[in-house]
Amino acid sequence: MEQVIKKYNPKALLFYMPMAHEPDLRPLFRKLSKRSKIYVPFMEGESFKLVQYRLPLRKKRFGIIEPNNSHFYLPKIDLAVVPVVGVDGKMRRIGFGKGMYDRFFALLQKRPITLFVQISKCYTKEIVTDNFDIEADFYITPEDFIVRGKKYVDRNFDRRCRSNR
Repeated sequence: MEQVIKKYNPKALLFYMPMAHEPDLRPLFRKLSKRSKIYVPFMEGESFKLVQYRLPLRKKRFGIIEPNNSHFYLPKIDLAVVPVVGVDGKMRRIGFGKGMYDRFFALLQKRPITLFVQISKCYTKEIVTDNFDIEADFYITPEDFIVRGKKYVDRNFDRRCRSNR
């Protein structure tokens, strides 16, 4: 994952605050915050807005830990790391059914490079999602590293990254 992030050299990254069943990437935040701004979701109604990752953190509904709210405009996100429950044959996200990421991504003027992450691979070749579900450029699990077809990506991604999951 670090090689993908390094390749694109994003100035602003969207991460997430992990729940117990999701990969905990917070150690990576500290490393990346030296050269990029790290944003995380702040739950608001049926979607979320972005807030800059900073301490202190507090627990909110669904047991999700969040930084305090902040009031600023929607930044341009260059790269997004998104947790998934599963991924289908179109590389679309299967989530918890609330559609928060779908609604948030629909507000963005430009789609960021998107990495889906998961603790254990749950992939089906069947198409079980809707057209509005967000798509990944990369799907990363401990077992696999899948890159969506080059026709979709700017995506001269060096396949050697496969060995450095």
